[in-house]
Amino acid sequence: MKRKYNIILLVLLLAFGSCSFTTKVNDDPDKDKLLIQIITLALDQLHFEPKELNDAFSAHIYSDYLEVVDPLKRYFLQSDIDDFKKFETEIDDQLRAYDISFFNLVHERLVQRQNEAKSYYKEILAKPFDFTKDEDYNTDYKSLEYVKNKKGLKERWRKQLKFNTLSSYDALMDQQKGESKKVDNEDDIDGINDKVEETPVVKKTLKEIELEARTETTKALDNYFTDYIEDMDREDWFSMYVNTIVEGFDPHTSYLAPIDKERFDQQMSGKLEGIGARLQKKMDYIKIVELISGGPAWRDGLIEVGDVIMKVRQGNEKEAISVVGMRIDDAIKLIKGPKGTKVILTMKKVDGTIKDIPVTRDLVELEETYAKSSIVRKDDKNYGIINLPKFYVDFEDYKNRNAATDIKLEIERLKEAGIEGLVIDLRNNGGGSLKTVVDMAGLFIKDGPIVQVRSTDEAKEVLRDTDKSITWDGPLVIMVNELSASASEILAAAMQDYKRAIIIGSKQTYGKGTVQNVLDLNRMVRNSSHGDLGALKLTRQKFYRINGGSTQLEGVKSDVVVPDRYSFIDIGERDQENPLAWDKITPVDYEVWNSYFDYDTTIANSKERMANNEQLKLIENSAKWAKTKMDNNNYSLNYEKYKADLKLNEEEAKQFDAISDYKTNLTFESLPYEQKMFEQDTVLRDKRNRWHENLSKDVYVEEALNVLNDLKMTYEIKKVATIKN
Repeated sequence: MKRKYNIILLVLLLAFGSCSFTTKVNDDPDKDKLLIQIITLALDQLHFEPKELNDAFSAHIYSDYLEVVDPLKRYFLQSDIDDFKKFETEIDDQLRAYDISFFNLVHERLVQRQNEAKSYYKEILAKPFDFTKDEDYNTDYKSLEYVKNKKGLKERWRKQLKFNTLSSYDALMDQQKGESKKVDNEDDIDGINDKVEETPVVKKTLKEIELEARTETTKALDNYFTDYIEDMDREDWFSMYVNTIVEGFDPHTSYLAPIDKERFDQQMSGKLEGIGARLQKKMDYIKIVELISGGPAWRDGLIEVGDVIMKVRQGNEKEAISVVGMRIDDAIKLIKGPKGTKVILTMKKVDGTIKDIPVTRDLVELEETYAKSSIVRKDDKNYGIINLPKFYVDFEDYKNRNAATDIKLEIERLKEAGIEGLVIDLRNNGGGSLKTVVDMAGLFIKDGPIVQVRSTDEAKEVLRDTDKSITWDGPLVIMVNELSASASEILAAAMQDYKRAIIIGSKQTYGKGTVQNVLDLNRMVRNSSHGDLGALKLTRQKFYRINGGSTQLEGVKSDVVVPDRYSFIDIGERDQENPLAWDKITPVDYEVWNSYFDYDTTIANSKERMANNEQLKLIENSAKWAKTKMDNNNYSLNYEKYKADLKLNEEEAKQFDAISDYKTNLTFESLPYEQKMFEQDTVLRDKRNRWHENLSKDVYVEEALNVLNDLKMTYEIKKVATIKN
């Protein structure tokens, strides 16, 4: 689904306020038209790659907006679409004239159809469902046709409601058998699986169970219409329309309504409370698109990017509320809560299984977003590993704290411990400060260009490391995955171009090579009488490697490709709507790292090991299996068949249990300064122990250490050969 205006992705550079225009706009008595005027002007003058407002653009916005407001095609009839069709190629003309006739017509018809739908679900849910009947339900809504009449619409509602009720029916049936779904977490991380007092199971008939499940669905629909549909005013729908327009330019350009701008500011300040996850509405489902470093969901490790939230239950309540079809803001209200309280999320996992996962809400711990390091012992050698969750910076005082100076300090401490090689772990690192990544790259080279930045109609800017000192000149490996983005890609690309490090990870990184600025729209209007107009986050620049290639779409291709569970999932920039294209500009002059490291031989050795690694083969097969489950959109509404499919999924998933049982022969130890802190800070000690335990099971870290070992060996061999010659 294209609506992502309340999803704030990490950006490489954020500038609040001061974009300048060649003109300003006067206050318009019609706020909607004023907003269209401001935004079209901003997009035309400030976007990195302004789009021509033509019939093709109009057709794109037309189809996108209909999908936004009726993703399951359960409101509009084909006759409604026929009425809308006349606007398909006129939206561009309307935008130029600040005309919102298309929005007005769709909104009025939508309100009418939603009011009619209230009677549909009440009528359908007043009668029992027959779960012995053989019929299927397809969740591939994009392929559905709009129905021709209200009879067809009621039938579509019936199947959707029966499908929703079937999930509750299954959970109730499991309770009868004493098989209520529980999260698989034997380690009881942070006491999250506190023991629940068992109550005797009251035996119920199938009719009673069906009625209870249907009642639960009825309550969910009542909440959906009362808290979402009736609570949505015209301004909310218009914000969605505006976002459809701006997101037609690229996936990171979005309109921030006043309430969303406030949320954005809170997130940038680091004051986050809840489970610590960013959510996105995809069709009628709410999907995890990012785990906030340091948040409870990130710490527990039970929720993953790609998981879908189906139900939400408060820790002190017995009844779960379905969030399927719910507005994302309303779902967030259910999920968020005071620090220390518990919420239970019914999740459809990436692998297709369904689990109840309890999360204790908390403030995001900023300390957990900072760099941390460990000594790694492999055989008789010491190596170092540094984990960097993001490229952080104190925006008020750069020198106060930033990722580059922290990394430098950790490297110096690791050098004192006698390490012979270094791993920088950038997996899941979504980016951050541009200055920080430039400074960090300079820790590993003498000096030179790091990244190129280009703005529309302006000469490119080359950002350089000018400090000739080198903090670490030894063997270096950088670990990445599909979720390594922006600043992570700049560092990995620079080190790869200089042949300074070997990149290990996914086939390619995320592929976000753009930068966004945030423009306060209130600054564009003289004496506005409409109050807060919100803000526009828009793409202003593009980044390029020093070899001239963009990181946009293609990301950084790993020197050594290792499979992971995201290998076959559509999760990168290339899988978003309307991404900017990859291109290339003139490279800059730079000198490849001059050393005795034999990168080609080391990479060849690693690839050979990877091809014969049984653990990686199992991970790849697991990723392929999960992809087939995600692509399955057809479900039986016959309970016996539905249950059989669930059991089959669970049985098939067991073949991959060995993935979590894997153990390396690596040992990890905190640096001396942290060990002294453990005497007073047992919480920090426990966190580091948990991190070390996870690293000891990490096949990717194991291979990174093998690569460091090979680099060191080839260095010594090559150096001896050079001296002899």
